[in-house]
Amino acid sequence: MTDYDERWGSGEPESSDSLREFGSIVQSFREHRGFTQEQAAPLIGYSPHTLRSVEQGRRFPPHDFPRRADATFMAFNTIIKAARYLSRNPGLAAWFRMWARMEREAISLCTYECRIVPGLLQTEAYMRASFQSSVPPQSDARVEAQIATRLDRQRMLRERQETAFSFIVEEALFLRRTGGADVTRELIESVLDLMNLRNIDVQVMPLVRENHSGLDGPLQLLETPDSVWYAYCEGQRGGFLVSDAKEVSVLQLRYARMRSQALTPEDTVSLLTQMRGAL
Repeated sequence: MTDYDERWGSGEPESSDSLREFGSIVQSFREHRGFTQEQAAPLIGYSPHTLRSVEQGRRFPPHDFPRRADATFMAFNTIIKAARYLSRNPGLAAWFRMWARMEREAISLCTYECRIVPGLLQTEAYMRASFQSSVPPQSDARVEAQIATRLDRQRMLRERQETAFSFIVEEALFLRRTGGADVTRELIESVLDLMNLRNIDVQVMPLVRENHSGLDGPLQLLETPDSVWYAYCEGQRGGFLVSDAKEVSVLQLRYARMRSQALTPEDTVSLLTQMRGAL
C-alpha cells in the first residue's frame, strides 16, 4: 500500500445477482405453499414491503428472515443455506469496501464526522431522510440495498463487545433536524441508548469552538489485531485509505486533539438530553 492507497469509483453500489437469486428462491417456496405476499408477511414476522423487497432482490434479508421464511414455507433448510452465499457488498460504495472488510477485524474504531451523523449511529428513519437529499436521486433498489447493509454493519456495535468504538460528532448535525423533529428525537434517543454500552464513547463537538483540529474534514481510524493503525478519509465522490505510518500518526494526533476539544461523554449525554427535550 502507498500513502494514499487507492481511490474507488463514484460511490454507487453494485447490483447483486446473489440477492436476486435468493429472492427468487424465497418466492418459489412461498408460491408453492400457496401464500400471497400479504398473507405470508405476518407469518414470518415482517411487513409485505420487506418481503417484496427481498423477493425482488432489492434489499439484503434481515438477520432472522431466512430462518423464519424457511420454517414458514417448509423449505427444508434451502432458504437458510441459500442465505449463506449472499454478498453483502451491494449496499456498500465500491471505494468503501476495503475499509468495511478491515472494520470486521478491527479492535478499535474512531470516527469524526462533520457532514452527516456516522452511519453506525444512524436510525433507519434518519437513513431514509438522508437518502431523500441525494443528488442525483437514487433508485429504490439502491436505497434499500444501502439501508440493509448499513443496518447489518450496525450489529457489530452490540455483538463485538471487545471492540472500542469512539465517535466525535458535530453538534450542528443534531441541530439540523434532518428528516424533521420526530426523526431527530428518535436519533438522539438511539445515540443515548448506545452510549450505555461500555465499549462505545460518543462526544459532541460544540457548535462554538474557537480552536478546532478537525477543519480538514471527516476522518476514520482503526486498529487491527496486530496493533497496526489505518485511516480513511472521504469526500464528495470517493474516499481513500491511508496506510503510511507517518501520515496515520498525524491523523491520530488530530483525532486525539479533537477528543480533548469535544465535550466529555458525560457532558454529551447532558447536551443530547436537553436537545431531545427541546424537540
